[in-house]
Amino acid sequence: MRRMIALALSAFVLVFGIAACSSGSGAASDSALQVSEETIILDVRTPEEYAAGHLEGATLLDFNGGEVAAAIPNLDPEAEYVVYCRSGNRSSQATAMMEQAGFTNVVNLGSLEQASSATGIPVVN
Repeated sequence: MRRMIALALSAFVLVFGIAACSSGSGAASDSALQVSEETIILDVRTPEEYAAGHLEGATLLDFNGGEVAAAIPNLDPEAEYVVYCRSGNRSSQATAMMEQAGFTNVVNLGSLEQASSATGIPVVN
């Protein structure tokens, strides 16, 4: 059941992301993705990108620096994760790596702006 929900959320985020990229709309979504206090928010951008602004409560794991691959063995595969980056490319690769490692509740939120809009979580510095 959790996997089905994660897949549905992934599809929503993908469709929302494509629509946002196509329309250029920066408007917030009317229906926010529910993120609980237990949800782990992963920012897979560089430290410089993270310092310029990130979702409140996000943990930085620099995908380009190899931190995602290094962290996967130490992450809880049963936990709920949402992942974002600058454009959705690195977060897509990170979520694919996590799913290949057996993680079942991972959602790619796309870019920082899409992640903030989908979750309602503010961007902080």
